[in-house]
Amino acid sequence: MDATPRHQFDAVKLWEASVSFGPPGRAVPALQETSLSIKQGEFLALVGPSGCGKSTILRLAAGLLEPTTGDVLVGGREVKAKALRLGMAFQNPTLLPWLTIEKNVMLPLRIVRPFRHDFRRKKRGEYRDRVHAMLDDVGLSKFANHYPWQLSGGMLQRANLCRALIHEPQLLLLDEPFGALDQFTREELWNAMQTLWMKRKPTVILVTHDLKEAGFLATRICVMSARPGRIIDNSPVDFARPRTIAMTFEPDFVALNQALREKIIAARSQTAEHAA
Repeated sequence: MDATPRHQFDAVKLWEASVSFGPPGRAVPALQETSLSIKQGEFLALVGPSGCGKSTILRLAAGLLEPTTGDVLVGGREVKAKALRLGMAFQNPTLLPWLTIEKNVMLPLRIVRPFRHDFRRKKRGEYRDRVHAMLDDVGLSKFANHYPWQLSGGMLQRANLCRALIHEPQLLLLDEPFGALDQFTREELWNAMQTLWMKRKPTVILVTHDLKEAGFLATRICVMSARPGRIIDNSPVDFARPRTIAMTFEPDFVALNQALREKIIAARSQTAEHAA
């Protein structure tokens, strides 16, 4: 038996990982050789222009994509070994319309090990209580018996986040989950996501174009250049928690957003110069 404590491993580690698409000789590079370590319990945000490789890194961490070169380790093992339970949420909620919100959120407990082995015995007791506690965290406790078509877009995304976390994933992958919502609803969801993360502390990788969102949620922000993507800045975010929307108007937060914006603009300019 391996006696090495699990907490010594990075949750996710990319070692000189690159990704190209297409046949040899005509392959299009999407991600340059990238090395990145994400500690357990971190909330990492990836920002940068469209097509810079943010979602590529997310897919590498999920095991949905293999690197062309280099290695990807999840929980100290090759990503194909599925060493960590994953949760995922995307821009469009994918709740099943014929199930209530309660049953939609409970779905991972029905299909994911080890929870599925006890599903029949616990679905009306412990698992139901777990679902309702999480729905209460995001203000949906009164809507457990509603169907998805009866909820607003913001409420659906709250339920979607609950479903992504209900099976206690060690790694949560978020690909612009709030991008389709209006600004006020997005800000409400930031608070909901912060509450869920502070209570459960999964490792999170967030892909977003919203610099304000990255600063509000993340413990660390990686800025990526235009394609072929590479990480050009990797900096911690040290604002105290719980963070508030009012805080996003304070000088230090505004300065962070401006610094991120300038780095992305500079990277895009350099890419345009090389292409000229």
